[in-house]
Amino acid sequence: MVRATCGSCGRVARQIAPIVESAGASFELVDVDTDPALAIEFGDRVPVVVIDGDEFACWEVDDEALAAELAR
Repeated sequence: MVRATCGSCGRVARQIAPIVESAGASFELVDVDTDPALAIEFGDRVPVVVIDGDEFACWEVDDEALAAELAR
């Protein structure tokens, strides 16, 4: 979950891209401001990494933890 005006969102997307790719997975950037319900749910809590519908990380992502979760 991202927001167009969020500088950290781009940084986190670039950070996790190689980890996601090496796990053979893909990811989608969802701008919370395109959906009023998402905007209310996430507010200023972006970036948020969601895996299979469950929130995995907010603001910062641990690379090793992400790799382990994607390997499951």
